[in-house]
Amino acid sequence: MTGLVARIEAATPPARDRAVDALRALAILGVVGGHWLVTALVTDSGTVRGASPLSSMPQFTAVSWVFQTLAVFFLVGGMVAARSWASARKRGVPYGQWVGGRLARLFRPVVAVLVVWALAAAAMLVAGVGEATVRALVKLVWSPLWFLLVFAALTALTPLVARLHPLWPLVVVLHVDLVRLGLDGPRELGWVNVVAGWLVPYCLGALVARGGLRGRASRWALLLGGAAGAFALVLWAGYPASMVGVPGGRISNLDPPSLAAVAFGLAQCGAALLLLGPLRRALRRPAAWAVVAVVNLAAMTVFLWHQTAMIVVTMSALLFEDGPLPGLHTVPDDAGWVLARLLWLPLFALALLGCWAAFRGYEQGGRRTGGGSLVVRESAPARKGRARRA
Repeated sequence: MTGLVARIEAATPPARDRAVDALRALAILGVVGGHWLVTALVTDSGTVRGASPLSSMPQFTAVSWVFQTLAVFFLVGGMVAARSWASARKRGVPYGQWVGGRLARLFRPVVAVLVVWALAAAAMLVAGVGEATVRALVKLVWSPLWFLLVFAALTALTPLVARLHPLWPLVVVLHVDLVRLGLDGPRELGWVNVVAGWLVPYCLGALVARGGLRGRASRWALLLGGAAGAFALVLWAGYPASMVGVPGGRISNLDPPSLAAVAFGLAQCGAALLLLGPLRRALRRPAAWAVVAVVNLAAMTVFLWHQTAMIVVTMSALLFEDGPLPGLHTVPDDAGWVLARLLWLPLFALALLGCWAAFRGYEQGGRRTGGGSLVVRESAPARKGRARRA
């Protein structure tokens, strides 16, 4: 272990902003933890269906405030893409080459999970597994992929949106919600927010990359203002308190993103920016940085396969047990389910580690040298020693 830490430290460029990598890792792990806590697979009359503990236990809504971290992921994405595109322009790299490289790294690991689950679904149907069960399992794995399409679209639009102030997409979200919710407009209008809603933190990240929001006062204003706006919208404007979708709910804050979710995301972004300084100091320690670096090297693999890991544990237990197990197959309707689910989390993590070992190569590509030593990918601005610190 000590040797691995030393190799990672030696392979890390001095100008690399380790705190940005830490924010990305925290965002991915937040999504994973949230899905494992608010998603249940319930066995019911020979079928398996999805359920959420938030439907019957709204007192656990605060879980969604902690683990719905997609805004931070888009914030980091905007920071990194804006810096990368600025560097590419200085070096004369054409747009097609730049965007092609970034999208290839994004979607290469997606192909693996799509192929594996297409084959798994076909095999289950041939083996006689009910169509409803197969549909529930496949939906659980594939439905989170929507955000990759949005992220890819924003990445491709980086040359156009890198200098767009985040207030503009925020105004779009405001007006869309005013029409669709306040004036009972067409529900389809909400899909405008799928792009506009996530464009807010993405443009915020690009603003930080240009040198904006450097002062702690502006970051505290973002945190407190976003939090106050989100709470006001929940308390007085009828938005749901949960920052993730709840089955049976009147509306969802996430599907599509609502003004409340965007405001809460701004608060999260303010908190993330305030953390940059402390994270930089903490990650000077090689052991702490090694953990962040390893997670970043497999961040997309972790995201793509975390639901599969939960399914593997859940379905495997059905094969070896006569009845449903608490926290795994039972209806999530009481505190006992929550406690039991917490006990299953280490086993989910172990299954995810197995998925990581099997499929990490699709993401890492050429990031390992012939001798097997770990290489930390370096951005072009860092290679030139001119990385701009937020």
